[in-house]
Parts: sequence; structure tokens; C-alpha cells
Amino acid sequence: MQIQLCEFCLKSGMLCNKCQAKVQSGEVSDQYIEVAKLLLEMENQYQFLQKVRLDNVLEAGGFLVLVVGKGDAAKFNADPKLIRDLGDQFNKRVLVIESGVKDRQFLEDLFANQHIVTINIIWLPDGSTETRVVLQGRGNRRLSKKRLQALVNVAKTVRNMDLRVEYAY
Repeated sequence: MQIQLCEFCLKSGMLCNKCQAKVQSGEVSDQYIEVAKLLLEMENQYQFLQKVRLDNVLEAGGFLVLVVGKGDAAKFNADPKLIRDLGDQFNKRVLVIESGVKDRQFLEDLFANQHIVTINIIWLPDGSTETRVVLQGRGNRRLSKKRLQALVNVAKTVRNMDLRVEYAY
């Protein structure tokens, strides 16, 4: 697995100068260290983890968000047991997002179980932008307000993207 710290440092618990500098600068969080350590332990059980890149780990909107390399989210999502085990370990819902993808792909990953009708950029008078996402909302396929707000918080934290989510019928 490709991680931002030395594998030896993670396994031993003693950080070298380079890894210690990354932690002190805030480039690597304590949560990243915990998740990376757990994923390294799970490499024997889940072989695909050996070819995965873990870029960042953060907590947003009640989710544990794993930011992985391009193309690696599909590997995680192909094995829901791993996602469930991670969620149980950290007592949070786990969301896997790819880094380095365009905004549309990011939003499709974020609203994975929803059908996105359209995505628009709204230019506000103060010069800022807001992304409007229209989801198809029939029957009980709508997200709860709490979960929707959590996903909006994830988008703000991960990509600094202000979202406005609406439903089309």
C-alpha cells in the first residue's frame, strides 16, 4: 500500500524525522495514522490493498472519509466487508473518494446511490461560486436531511465546494 509515511514507522509506532515533520506540519493527521496502520494489518486479508494509494483521511459530517488514488475507490467499493470493518472499527460510516478527479466524478462518488440529473455552477454576486446538484427524487429514494447535510459537509471539507442540492420529480 502506498502511504504518506514509512511503513516501518507505522508498524513500529516510532516516527523517523521525515515522518515526524509531516505529522507536526499537519500534512498527516492522527486519524490518517490509525487508518493506515489498520489497512496495513488488513493487507494479508484483502490482497488489493497492496496496490492502493491512501492520500488522506479526514472526518466530515459524521463520515470517515478516505481519499484514495485515482481508480482505487472501485477496489474499495468492490469489497463492502472491508468498508464495514473499517466503519465498525472507528464507529463511523466510511466514504471512499478518489483524489485527482473532476468535479462531476467527485459528485457521482459522493452521491453514489442517487441518480444525478444535472450539475450547474452558480456564480454569486460576491464572485464566489456554488455548485447546484439536482438529484432524481422519487418516493423513498431521497436522502434524509441529516445525511444530505453530512454529504454537503464532506464536499466542503474535501474539495472546498459549496453545494446546493435539489430534487427533480
